[in-house]
Amino acid sequence: MSDAAPAPVKVLVASRNAKKLRELQRVLDAAGVSGIEPVGLDAVPEYPEEPETGATFAENALIKARSGAAATGLACLADDSGLAVDALNGMPGVLSARWSGRHGDDEANNDLLLAQLGDVPDERRGAGFVSACALVVPDGGDGTPAAETVTEGRWPGSVLRERHGDGGFGYDPIFLPEGSERSAGELAPEEKDAASHRGRALRALVPALRALAAGESLPE
Repeated sequence: MSDAAPAPVKVLVASRNAKKLRELQRVLDAAGVSGIEPVGLDAVPEYPEEPETGATFAENALIKARSGAAATGLACLADDSGLAVDALNGMPGVLSARWSGRHGDDEANNDLLLAQLGDVPDERRGAGFVSACALVVPDGGDGTPAAETVTEGRWPGSVLRERHGDGGFGYDPIFLPEGSERSAGELAPEEKDAASHRGRALRALVPALRALAAGESLPE
């Protein structure tokens, strides 16, 4: 009879960004959750990824998580996030990564947003980073999800008038978190982890990940 610990549960993180895997591992470690092994898209055979056609962050996160779980048979965690600006009625929102028309062009996205808010006074420049994280566990049969959990985190703040700092990515250099004197682009990675929208959404997902590691049903 072996006393060996059970093999960890592999959880596919639907991303090729190694920083997201490390962030999830830090959240698990801080919560004392063991028995989960995060793996990225580079660790599984390539599969067709569904287009992100959702109207909300939660819908897009679920699209990605369901696609990964169905294609690999692994539990899949996916996130979708962006910046919601009050003066733009919540935009760029789900269009944040391609606000300028070119996906992932951070400089162009920042330039366009700053120009659009050029005449907006400081007291009306409120904004918030929003992240939705979805965990989908397949049933091991026909590929339909056995369980789905979605959490959301919000990081309130405002849009600056110019860039500050060269850390982070996306809109970080022009986002001033609430209560901070430094932009998100000026924060150290561990400071950003502790406060960010994605960090908050991941921490809210800990009970579901803990249950997954223990072989239990995901909490409602």
